[in-house]
Amino acid sequence: MGISVRNVTKRFGSFTALDNVSLEVEPGALVALLGPSGSGKTTLLRVIAGLEEPDTGEVFFDGEQTTHVPIRQRNVGFVFQHYALFKHMTVRENIGFGLTVRKRDKAEIAERASELLDLIQLQGLANRYPSQLSGGQRQRVALARALAAEPRVLLLDEPFGALDAKVRKELRDWLRRLHDKVHLTSLFVTHDQEEAMAVADQIVVVNKGRIEQVGTAEEIYNRPATPFVMSFVGPVNVLRAGNPLANSAQVRNEETGAVFIRPHDVLIVPQAGEGTVPAVIDRIINMGWDIQVDLTMEGDHTLAVRLTREEFQSLERQVSLRVGQSVYICPRAVHTFADYVI
Repeated sequence: MGISVRNVTKRFGSFTALDNVSLEVEPGALVALLGPSGSGKTTLLRVIAGLEEPDTGEVFFDGEQTTHVPIRQRNVGFVFQHYALFKHMTVRENIGFGLTVRKRDKAEIAERASELLDLIQLQGLANRYPSQLSGGQRQRVALARALAAEPRVLLLDEPFGALDAKVRKELRDWLRRLHDKVHLTSLFVTHDQEEAMAVADQIVVVNKGRIEQVGTAEEIYNRPATPFVMSFVGPVNVLRAGNPLANSAQVRNEETGAVFIRPHDVLIVPQAGEGTVPAVIDRIINMGWDIQVDLTMEGDHTLAVRLTREEFQSLERQVSLRVGQSVYICPRAVHTFADYVI
């Protein structure tokens, strides 16, 4: 089912949570609403769900006007960050709750609950209570409950926010595989850029109540539309006016006021060459697959560089990499934005 949000504005008192927002979601897509706290992403999700009514603008499901349709009639599945499971109900009863409220036949409820227990791979835990489950298991049950009534769209508000990093990664991988099976139009809210890039077909970057960019992970990361997207999605160095590396890139800095460069888009070389800039190593940080090298250039300008282990080891065979070592750097790619001044 496709979703269309057109010119939606939502205010809470004097605070504008959504400012003339428009968005098109293709049928069957898995979309991430990505942004910092207070950006408006959860408000947008709640407007689509019918939990909030916009001050102006419209929402359509498959071309059907749903702006003022009550949430019960929209047939959406909603998953909250903190599970919201009923403590006095078993896993099976929690999953079947929505169908029970709809007064479905007991045999149908039991069959649907068993089907979803298989889908979330918790067949052996049907008679346990939420307190007897791990956080990841509880979130799977919450997702199964949202799917039980066969919603037209699935909406998830920071679904993995209450979980530790390892479980988050496991569940986001599982959600991606689940979506590939059911192909249900789904939107999930997150402030975790890695999570959005790993799971979503499309990412909607939200900031200060507006949509900054919509695109794939590759488009958002490699072709950011605004300085905010560049700085929010992925690590970045901001080279201010007078930075020698910006000058070496032959970037005219008078209008932009800044140059943006990803840490992995900087080369470290052992000898001076055309376009290189001298720098001194301040710190070397082993981050697993990546090695981060923090540098200082002339004028106390600092820079972070990311190398793969292979790149680092290859460079070490040419020059001794240690704190205080002098090296040379040059950019492989830079980004600038017209009229952006720091």
